[in-house]
Amino acid sequence: MKNKAVLFIIGFIIWILLGWPPDVQHVIAGIPAAAVVAFLTGDMFARRPFRFGNIIRYLWFCYYVPLFLWECLKANIDVALRVLNPRLPIKPGIVKVKTTLKSDTGLTFLANSITLTPGTFCIDIKPEKGILYIHWIDVRSKDINTATQLIAAKFERVLKRIFD
Repeated sequence: MKNKAVLFIIGFIIWILLGWPPDVQHVIAGIPAAAVVAFLTGDMFARRPFRFGNIIRYLWFCYYVPLFLWECLKANIDVALRVLNPRLPIKPGIVKVKTTLKSDTGLTFLANSITLTPGTFCIDIKPEKGILYIHWIDVRSKDINTATQLIAAKFERVLKRIFD
C-alpha cells in the first residue's frame, strides 16, 4: 500500500507540474488520474519506497538530466556529420556492455538513455548477469570493458547514485 501512496503523490505532483499553472480543473482531473495509475502500477513501481525520501537522489537526478541532454546533443552532431560526410567511418555492430546496476528501474533508465542517444540502441538486457547488448553505429572496440567505458559509464555512475 505504501508503494501506491508514494506513486500517487509523485504522479500527482508531475500532473500539476505538467499543467502549470495549476487551476481547479487540473487538480480535480489529476486526483483520479494519479489514483488510477497508482492503483494499477503501484506494485510494480517501487520495491523500496523509503528511498524516495532521500533528497540526495533527486539532486543526482537534476544532475543527470543535463548530462543526458549534453551526451544526446553530442551524439546527434556525430550522427549528423556521418550522414552528411560519407568519408566518415561507419562500422556498425553489436557489442556487449557490462553494468553494475541492480534495480529494474536503474537498468531501464540506462537502456533508455543508451537508446535515446543517437548512434546506439539497446537490443537486449540480461539483468541477472548485468549485461546489455548494444547496437553501435561506429564500433570502436569489441572489448567489453572498453565498450562499457565508451557507451555506458557516463550514465551508469549517476544512475547508480539515483536508483541503487
